[in-house]
Formats: sequence, C-alpha cells, structure tokens
Amino acid sequence: MKNHKLRFLIILPLFVGCFTLFGQDDEDALFLKGIHDYTLKDGMCYKWLEHLSEEIGGRLAGSEGSELAVAYTAEELMKIADTVYLQPCQVPYWVRGDEEVVHLINSDGKHIDIGGLALGNSIGTGPDGVLAEVIEVFTLDEVKSLGEKGISGKIVFYNRPMDPTKIRTFHAYGGAADQRVNGPALAAEYGALGTIVRSLTTSIDDFPHTGVTRYKEGGPQIPAIAISTMDANTLHDMLTKDVVNVYMKSNCRMVAESKLSYNVVAEIKGSTYPDEIILVGGHMDSWDVGGGAHDDGAGCVHSMQVLETLRKLDYKPKRTLRCVLFMNEENGLGGGLAYAEASKANGEWHMAAIESDAGGFTPRGFSVDANDPIFAGLYRQLLEWDDLLQPYFLSFSKGGSGADISPLKGQNGLLMGFRPDSQRYFDFHHTANDRIHAVNERELKLGAAAMTSLVYLLDNHGLSFDDE
Repeated sequence: MKNHKLRFLIILPLFVGCFTLFGQDDEDALFLKGIHDYTLKDGMCYKWLEHLSEEIGGRLAGSEGSELAVAYTAEELMKIADTVYLQPCQVPYWVRGDEEVVHLINSDGKHIDIGGLALGNSIGTGPDGVLAEVIEVFTLDEVKSLGEKGISGKIVFYNRPMDPTKIRTFHAYGGAADQRVNGPALAAEYGALGTIVRSLTTSIDDFPHTGVTRYKEGGPQIPAIAISTMDANTLHDMLTKDVVNVYMKSNCRMVAESKLSYNVVAEIKGSTYPDEIILVGGHMDSWDVGGGAHDDGAGCVHSMQVLETLRKLDYKPKRTLRCVLFMNEENGLGGGLAYAEASKANGEWHMAAIESDAGGFTPRGFSVDANDPIFAGLYRQLLEWDDLLQPYFLSFSKGGSGADISPLKGQNGLLMGFRPDSQRYFDFHHTANDRIHAVNERELKLGAAAMTSLVYLLDNHGLSFDDE
C-alpha cells in the first residue's frame, strides 16, 4: 500500500506539469483564434487604408499629402494607444511637376507617343526637353564597357527585365533595381544626356513604375524617366531594325534637400517589462502617383490594427507595444534613421521589431534577422510556435527585416519582416494603379491578424537572448 501511495506522489507532479503545459498551449491557441475572429469581422484596417489611399492619395515626404496622413493616423491612434506623439525627422522634398512627355522617333521621322514617369529625385529636362539617339544596355557594366565614346551625347535605355524564374519576386526586384537606382548617375559620368529605364515588374503592361534614383555627391546629373514594360518591348523591337531617337521632357525638381516632417509613434505601456519594446511599423510616405495602398499604406494599417485588436480584446501587454509609422522610406530613410538615433539617445532596447512593407496580400509568414551571436538561439525559440501558427499557414524563414527597422540592429534585438505572398506586389509597386481597388479586404485583415498573433506570442512568452 505504501508503494502504491509513493508511486502516486511521484506521478502526480508529472501529470500536473503536463496538464499545465497543455493548458498554456491551449490558452495561446484560443487567443490567436480570438485575434483572427475580431480582426476579420471588426478590424478597422481596410477603412483606414481606404482613407489613406483615396481621400489623401500620394504621400511623398514633404508633400501636403504626407502632412495630411500624419494628422489622420495620429488622430486615429489616439483612440487606441496610451500615448501618441510626432517624432521630428528631416526629409527631402521633391516634386514631379507637369506630366512627362516621351516620343520615340524612327529614321523616317515617325513619332510614337509613350507614357513615362520621372524617377524620384531626378532632375528635370528643362523647358525644351532632350532629344537624342537612344542606346540600349542591359547592365551597368555594359555602360562602362561602352565608355564615353559609346555613351556621350546619347540617351541610355536600361532594359534588363526582372527575372521571371525567381519564385520570390523581391529577389527578382533586387536583381534589376541597380539600373534604376544607380544607372542614371553612371550614364551621366560617361556624358549621357538622359536615361530611360524599364519599369521593375514581371508584368507586361502599360503602367510605368517610378522609384528612387541616386546621384553621386558632386557628380553630374541627368534626367531619368521610367517607361512601362510594354513600351520597353516596343522600343527594343524598334532598335533591332532601326536607329531610334527619343524626345523626353520632364519638369521635376528637388524643392528642398531638407524639410521638417514627422514619424507617428503610438504605444501601449507594458505592465511588467515596460523597458522591453516590441515595435510594429510601416512607412507613411508613398510615391506621388496612385494612392500608396500596397506600398506602404497596408504596412501602416497592419501596424495600427495590432494595437486596436489587442485593445478590443482587453489584452494587457507585459512589454511596451509600439506602433511606428515612418516617414521618408521611399527616397531617403529620414524617418527610420531619426527613430534609431532617438532610441539610442534614450537608452531604449527593442526586444523585437516587425516591419510590414511588402503589401497587403495573403500572409505567408515572417523573415527573421538578428546579429550572428544570438540569431540561432532566437530562431529556435520562434520555431517552437510553429504548431500555433500553422493553422494560419504562417511560417518563419531566415532573411532580412525592413529598411526602416534595420538601423535598430545594433541594439541586439530580434528584427523581422512580415512576408505576404509576393507574386502580384510588383504589378502595383510605385504605379498610379496602387490604389484601394488593388487590395483585397480579407487578405489585408489576415495580414494584420498574423502580425498581431506574433506580437502576442512575443509579449506573452518573451525571448531568451543567450547566445548559445
């Protein structure tokens, strides 16, 4: 009898321990279900996005649209957060001016009018425009090989497509973006009069895609215009048969190299570990064409929805939850740099930061980044939540996080990028077509619920930062 009693006393704690563990997993699963139920039924994110995209529209840093967006999101966040404030940052202020003009002219003098968008931060052509023979290249190295003899006095046409074989389209974008970002400055070094760049999308359509270009400090500057993939194919075909001249005219200019703007910061203070910050964020600014719905209105409202959902579910966070809507990601990163500088000056530590800047499509998971000594241990801890996230088709992968939160890497926290399905993102990226009609409400809300779920798990369980 004594032996039976002893056995019972030994087994009981083990049974209780297993029951407690099961109970915690069950509690987490129920809360994640509640997050998805609320967000999908009653979440505000689509309504917020509709206002940003359609009522305000383009929100390039320094513009009136960006100022309206700051005021609107701050007002909405005041209904949710404990604290909301505007954080100053310096941004460039570039304006597009009148609509661009691009003509293709063959040797018989026949004109073909095509659409174009000046690249962000580009100089304009002046009132008379630029007329010159066009030369087609596919790489920056090709420009260097042609040298001044082959480039001087011409308009350089960069026509390298995004690689359609890349399953993750961001990899294809990265493989082609150098011709837009650095191509005009390089062509200018060899005496080119202007540049035309194939739009960065796998789609063959009539929408030109803008985006930033960068000149070298103190170097020559020439006008740069993007044309649609369909028009790029037309120009390519013409060049295989004939000499082609291009006339291009743009009125864009940099109004101010530095202008005061703001990040919008909202937080709910943690009850147990208030000095440990979990950040969610996206960038407020968008290009001046379209409504910036996917890029990056979606990321902003995803992040706002995290706070709203947890408030509505009456969740009391242990750690400080902070939503940051960054200004000037598109053409300077002024907001991200200002935020990191202020955070360092205040002695803050971000346990985790999640950036949403890949559109409002169906969520697939999160890419994870951290400094090498701690990465492996943190990644193993995230994988322990696989069973909880699998019902929502969410997973973790090794990779980058986001431009605005990347300056926080020195704090030795965990950085993550929200990763929705990427197949259609570059159909809309930096175009006039990036409006609310391109965003599916359910997909947007699923993305917000995915981010909220991860924030809950990070806050409720924390992370161990041992580098073993």
